[in-house]
Amino acid sequence: MKLIVLLLPLLISLTFSLVAQDSGYVTLNDSLVLKPSLVYSEAFNDLSHWIAEQQPGGKVVLNRGGMEIEDKAGCTVWFDQQLHQPVMIEFTATVIDEGGPQDRVSDLNCFWLATDPWHMDFFGDTIPRRAGKFSQYDSLKLYYVGLGGHNNTKTRFRRYTGNGQKPLLPAHDLSDEAYLIVPNLPNRIRIIVYNGTVQYWRNEQLIFNVYDASPYDSGYFAVRTVNNHLIIDEFNVYELSKMGKDFRSKPK
Repeated sequence: MKLIVLLLPLLISLTFSLVAQDSGYVTLNDSLVLKPSLVYSEAFNDLSHWIAEQQPGGKVVLNRGGMEIEDKAGCTVWFDQQLHQPVMIEFTATVIDEGGPQDRVSDLNCFWLATDPWHMDFFGDTIPRRAGKFSQYDSLKLYYVGLGGHNNTKTRFRRYTGNGQKPLLPAHDLSDEAYLIVPNLPNRIRIIVYNGTVQYWRNEQLIFNVYDASPYDSGYFAVRTVNNHLIIDEFNVYELSKMGKDFRSKPK
């Protein structure tokens, strides 16, 4: 399965805080320009739309104007609304390195379009119940990027198949310094899923651009980390609509 990272158009039905606002344009390829419309923006005044699955010893709280994750043994924090592609997700994440007990520069990770083929209720009483241990997510279908994993030596893209398989292609196993984490600096992450195109950007750098012949159409987004200290803010979700083929614009 060939995977390519790209900006995600997102179709999402929200019963709260709908925002009708344009956000410029994004160029998916030489012949396709998309217009993103903002449908949800998280101010992090509370954590009512976030569900934390975390091993003992960590915490997820509001701090520094965003969602602060301090983790010891594994943490996944889900946005509680199901997303439908075409979709674009953007957020800012900062890996904190200030000498704290969990201030390890590694594992700025995320899942997206995640579904559970074994349980109808994604957040229900799954058996075994998910509690932040990384192996507990092997049975899901999803896309995954691990930015700066393995003590900030690897950045990887995987497509989980729902049966425990999560193949790693050589082209999706990066170790160059340009693809790793710089601590205490914001990382603006942009994820796009548009039909079979899947993209992952960091600070306007296209890191993965994948074609998936059998793309996932819907599912949930999560921030994922382990033994780390993160601040997440400026989380936005967009729906994407197709522009005329002769329209040209750079992404904002």
